[in-house]
Amino acid sequence: MTSITTTCRDISELLPAAQTACRLLFQECFKAEIKNIFITETYRSQERQNYLYAQCRTRPGQIVTWTLDSNHKSRLAWDIAVCPPQSLYDLTTLSRVGAIARKLGITWGGDWTANIDRPHFEVKPTWIMPKGYKIEGQVIVPTNSKYQVQLIVEGNTTKPIAKDDDKMQFTNETLKAAVRDYLKQAVDKKLIDKSHLEKFDAGTLTNCDLKGLEIIIAQRSV
Repeated sequence: MTSITTTCRDISELLPAAQTACRLLFQECFKAEIKNIFITETYRSQERQNYLYAQCRTRPGQIVTWTLDSNHKSRLAWDIAVCPPQSLYDLTTLSRVGAIARKLGITWGGDWTANIDRPHFEVKPTWIMPKGYKIEGQVIVPTNSKYQVQLIVEGNTTKPIAKDDDKMQFTNETLKAAVRDYLKQAVDKKLIDKSHLEKFDAGTLTNCDLKGLEIIIAQRSV
């Protein structure tokens, strides 16, 4: 359990509808070449909400929330920020993300007439994915500025078959065993699907696949 001073950035802490909406938003941002955004907070307990509300009211600091009844505590909201070298809450980037959110039926805090909150996004419990959209692959939703948004599509029949020099090759069995153990541990911890380990054993996992998996594992281990 996190303390009132610690932010939760795990989208799995959101309700299923909000998880899907968040992934869809990041996917569509990726497709729009907006890859430099990341999650700063998802679920927020009532205790943390009270703590943040007290800031600039009964304790020092700037105002960071206008309410004691946020949808963060209902597991229906998430906040984002922008990676360097742009400013953390770059207006142009957040406005572009907000425009995408509108198309997806996701509420953007930048559209509010009072207490505008541009980093904030939320959905209602009844939110459903709009027609014409789908989750097209594995959406990598960064939780810090070290990584960028990614969309990993597997099983795409139009994807070129990997060349022999793209496939993983090892100079010794010790290194191969170490990589396999790394992937197996990630599977055991449910950080990645076991199909990746099966591809490794079959000799069809590529170097690019491994690089993508390393990012996924790092993200989900935070």
